[in-house]
Amino acid sequence: MVLHHVKIGTNGGTIIINVNIHWINKPETLYGKLMIIFTDLPPALAEASSKKTVKNPKVSVRELELEEELEHTREEMQNVLEEMQTSQEELKSTNEELQSTNEELQSTNEELTTSKEEMQSLNEELQTVNAELQSKVDEFSRVNNDMKNLLNSTDIATLFLDKELNIRRFTNQATKIFKLIKSDIGRPFTDQVTNLIYPELADDAIEVLRTLIFIEKQIPAKDGRWFNIRIMPYRTFDDRIDGLVITFINISESKLIEEELNEILQGYRLFLNSSAEIIIKLSTDWKILEFNSAAESFFDKKRKDVVNQNYVDLFIPDPFQNKTKKELSKLLKQAKNDKIEMQVISAVNKGIKIEWLVNVLFNKLHIPSGMIITKKAEN
Repeated sequence: MVLHHVKIGTNGGTIIINVNIHWINKPETLYGKLMIIFTDLPPALAEASSKKTVKNPKVSVRELELEEELEHTREEMQNVLEEMQTSQEELKSTNEELQSTNEELQSTNEELTTSKEEMQSLNEELQTVNAELQSKVDEFSRVNNDMKNLLNSTDIATLFLDKELNIRRFTNQATKIFKLIKSDIGRPFTDQVTNLIYPELADDAIEVLRTLIFIEKQIPAKDGRWFNIRIMPYRTFDDRIDGLVITFINISESKLIEEELNEILQGYRLFLNSSAEIIIKLSTDWKILEFNSAAESFFDKKRKDVVNQNYVDLFIPDPFQNKTKKELSKLLKQAKNDKIEMQVISAVNKGIKIEWLVNVLFNKLHIPSGMIITKKAEN
């Protein structure tokens, strides 16, 4: 905006100046400020203006005022046009920025749409993975239940220990040997109270962890029970040692039967050795299973030296061995008791013919499993 021919009073006179008013756009630090410039008119213009005023003061002043107003009006219009042009340019620039922003927003919207689709796809994949994991969890739970029921159904007390010999799992039957409760899981099994007479149990467990060689022992309990205890390394699917498995099989009944059998065997041995008859028990392949005291005297052989040896090879002369085997085999096939004459090598005679009584033995399927040959004592 420009103001022309502005009169300003001075000391003792007046001066005429032009006033320029500018709106500052740049730089940004001065944006929005106004700059006002005062410009003195050349003396010639000032004198001309004065002369016009002198020649016709009334007309000249009015004309000058009108000219000034017209000039001001033109300047204002020019300024308005410039401002409109500036505003139009600013609006155009703003419109371009808005269009650019709109394009960026559209691009962002497209990216968001793509991201949304990817998220939906990822969510579907996660749902699928979650369903698979849930299925595996259910399957693991079923397998765990199956294993637990299997272990409990075997009626075998079992302890699962980690490498520090802490209890990892146990079957119900183990609570009849150790005073175990659920809260004992994670605790050292050596702290548990037990009736087993097995003070070296912890040492054996450590030894198995060290050597990876299982240990099996028959251990009694204070209440009279017997257990076959087996300590084995716990191996994972990838063949790593991750602790121990200790099983406790109740063998009390078999121990009782074993003791009864031992008593029967002792009585049987006592009967055999107290008999004056020569009694020899053979297997189906002629190995000596029993050899009583009378046989020891007759053949001059100790029982421990002939047990599991071939009777025919030891006591039948070579020329008669095949014949004797055939006759004994015939008795086994016929599955009957009978008498047989055999040439034998006794303590005093290298080839004496003796009549023997043969009793065929049978297993529980009534199949011949051996024989007992006896010779009555001579009066």
